[in-house]
Amino acid sequence: MADLVQNRGKRRNDDGLGSVVDFLLANARLVLGIGGAALLGIATLAVKRLIDRASSPPDDEKPDQKLIGESWKELSLIGPSPKPPRKGTKADLSEALPVPGTNNCGGDNISYVQLEKQIIKNTAKVEIQKENLFITLQEKLLHYYKSHVAIKESDVGPAKELAFQICMELQNFLQNKYSEMPLGKMNLAGSLYDGMQVIKADHVSLLIPLVLEENLWWFIPGEDTILNAPEFWMIRRMDLEYFPRGSSYWDRYTVGGYLSSKAIIEAFHKIVLGTINWPAIGSMLGSVIRPVVVPGELKLEINHEQGQLNIDILPTTKIADTVLFAEPCTKGYVDNLWCQSFYTTEMNKLRDLDDADFGFRQYCIRILKGICKDNPPLVKLSTRQLTTVVLHLSETQPNWAEETLADRFEQVLENLIGYLEKGVLPCYFNNKINLFSELSEEDIDEIGYTLYSALFNPDQLLQK
Repeated sequence: MADLVQNRGKRRNDDGLGSVVDFLLANARLVLGIGGAALLGIATLAVKRLIDRASSPPDDEKPDQKLIGESWKELSLIGPSPKPPRKGTKADLSEALPVPGTNNCGGDNISYVQLEKQIIKNTAKVEIQKENLFITLQEKLLHYYKSHVAIKESDVGPAKELAFQICMELQNFLQNKYSEMPLGKMNLAGSLYDGMQVIKADHVSLLIPLVLEENLWWFIPGEDTILNAPEFWMIRRMDLEYFPRGSSYWDRYTVGGYLSSKAIIEAFHKIVLGTINWPAIGSMLGSVIRPVVVPGELKLEINHEQGQLNIDILPTTKIADTVLFAEPCTKGYVDNLWCQSFYTTEMNKLRDLDDADFGFRQYCIRILKGICKDNPPLVKLSTRQLTTVVLHLSETQPNWAEETLADRFEQVLENLIGYLEKGVLPCYFNNKINLFSELSEEDIDEIGYTLYSALFNPDQLLQK
């Protein structure tokens, strides 16, 4: 028996076949990985068994058993492999193998050529199965959200508490120092309070409601003004003959008969920057508070133990369901334009849609916001624009369940590219408003190119 095994080993050394097999098994783990090497090892073992069986006496069983035992030891050197997603059948492993007893002249050479072809074929199969082991776009999106986009509640709580304390300090100061100024109750708003903030809890909006007398002020829609800018409203002073100038506290901030958003911002800028002792307040709250000194901006920068917090102070007014904000005019027309906000309405619409079908619309928007923060060419895409694309898509795609997240994500990218090509993104609640009007042609080209480049490989957008 030992002589027979020794003779077989000698034949392998003579024709070089044993060396080829041993070399492939020894290096398979490096080339194909653990799972691929295991599959290749099984295929090679089957080839060795068939070749040995063809060249050995049919009634000799024990040497084959010893050879098989030695071969499995060789496979054990490769190490255990995870179970592949689709198990290959025995027929797959033995497909196109040389059949014993069919070799003609030069049988060993023919067997070697067939072995080489079979190994190449099995290698291709292993590569396909390795691709199947990689996670899908759906899983990558979920992982990206959980590992990078989502904010820990331990970070959200302190940021909200600090913002609330600063809001109370500002409100108390205005009530004591400017008691004649008709203001409503200040409140905090924005993505941090709607669960839409991503990556860091670092931004809050502080709303200062201006109380206007309904019988003295007239809200004029943007399309009804000479500017014909639907997104910008004007507030006109009325009935001056019956209620002369000075009848309203806000008369001092009118320009040409209209309430000036620029004058309002400048007034609050002086209050915030020059009359409030922020160092003392910050010391009391265990933080450092610095007002932004840029003209036309009402912002506070706060450094605290958990990081940095930015607070935008927004004077606002409301009539019926119309909410207007005083903010620096991006178009540079005049000083008395007020920007209409649909933020609350949009967030309520998203929540209602997701609650109705257990959808992942808000989840998808948060992922998109995280991507925009991580990719410099996309930072100019706003939450409002992303939300609007999702709301428009929901009109034609009502199913936003978790298992459809990857499909909807890709559709959002496609639709966003389509809007960029047209240069128009209609506001969901007022299609006369173009949300891309604030972007330059260069911005649109850069954003469009970045998204189009990633359209056929969305994974690149998830690379941080």
